Amino acid sequence: MQSDIVAQGLELMLYGMGSVVVFLALLVVCTTVMSTTVNRLFPEPLPVRRASRKTAPVEQDEELVAVISAAVHQHRTR
Repeated sequence: MQSDIVAQGLELMLYGMGSVVVFLALLVVCTTVMSTTVNRLFPEPLPVRRASRKTAPVEQDEELVAVISAAVHQHRTR
């Protein structure tokens, strides 16, 4: 009698754990399929390249150097 209850408990445990494992595996497969589908339908845009420093206007660079120089001079005089 006691072994019958233990056997039923083990059987119930195996069915329960098996159903959880099957559910989680199905969840992983569904999530992977959905992710692949969304990435194919809506690909991420390519990153926009910024203009290099060589193409920046010379006036802007000279103004930037003047502003930085003034800030450094002000910091040193304090």
